[in-house]
Amino acid sequence: MALYDDILAYEPFNEQEAVDKAVILEELATRRDVFDRTALAHMACSIWTVDPTKTRTLMVHHNIYNSWSWIGGHADGERDLAAVALRELEEETGVREARLAPCGIYSLEVLTVNGHVKRGAYVGSHLHLNVTYLAVASPDEPLRVKADENSGVQWVALDDVVGISSEPWIAERIYKKLIAKLPTVDLA
Repeated sequence: MALYDDILAYEPFNEQEAVDKAVILEELATRRDVFDRTALAHMACSIWTVDPTKTRTLMVHHNIYNSWSWIGGHADGERDLAAVALRELEEETGVREARLAPCGIYSLEVLTVNGHVKRGAYVGSHLHLNVTYLAVASPDEPLRVKADENSGVQWVALDDVVGISSEPWIAERIYKKLIAKLPTVDLA
C-alpha cells in the first residue's frame, strides 16, 4: 500500500508525530475499515496551504467547531489522500490552482473528534488518523465559502493563526508545529 509506505518512510518532526505515526501504521496494518468514516478510528487528511512567501495560510471558519481552522476531510474509501486533500481545498475554499509541495507528507496527527451534529444527524466521538499535506496557492485566487461546512474563508498571517483559533489543543500542538516546520521546507 503506497500510503502505508509513505507514512513508514516519513521522519517525525517531534514526539507527538512519532507516537501518532506508530498508531496510524498499526491501524492501517490491522483494520480493513480504516478508510471508512464509520470506523471508530479512520483515515482523514488536511492541507496546510500557504502563499508563495510562506507568510500566510488559508483558513476556513469551520461551522461545527466554530473556529478558524485548516482545511481537510475524510478519506471515504479513497486511498490517495493527497488527491483528497487537494479536492477538499477546492471544495471548501474555491482555490483551484494550488500545488502540493514536493515534501510529500507534511505532518501526521491522531486527532480526537468530539460528538457533534452534522446535517441534522448526531455523529459520535471518534479519531481522525490524519495525514497533512503542504500546498502552495496564490492569495489572488478567488475564494468562496462552502456554506454547509464553513462560514468564512481567508488568508491569515502566520503570526495570527494561533490567536484566531478557538481550539486550544489544535492551536498549540498542531498549528504551532506546522508553522515551525515551514522554514525547513522547499516549496519549489
